[in-house]
Amino acid sequence: VQLQASGGGLVQAGGSLRLSCAASGFTVNDYTIGWFRQAPGKEREAVLCVSSFDGRTYYADSVKGRFTISKDNAKNTVYLQMNSLKPEDTAVYYCAADPWIVNPSRLVPEQYEHWGQGTQVTVSS
Repeated sequence: VQLQASGGGLVQAGGSLRLSCAASGFTVNDYTIGWFRQAPGKEREAVLCVSSFDGRTYYADSVKGRFTISKDNAKNTVYLQMNSLKPEDTAVYYCAADPWIVNPSRLVPEQYEHWGQGTQVTVSS
């Protein structure tokens, strides 16, 4: 199982960015896929996830209404669309996957076994 995150960069506040998470060794529909982020000096926090059990998406309060997740099954890739970006969204973003998350709404990194490398997102004010 491998995850490859990409698409980070520098964007002005109010702008948009789309991150990609390319999966190999498994099918994205069979795993709960989560996006997490970690800012300097802070703990890793959840952004959102899409559950393989019920197909629902669960959001951290800080990104509701601004971030969405989508999948391209043909490419076995998951995308994180980030709109109305704020300076406080600046962080290294990670995608993660696990096939056995029963309670995905908890949105905690400890639930996920497989992680991709991070991609830096910087939002300037």
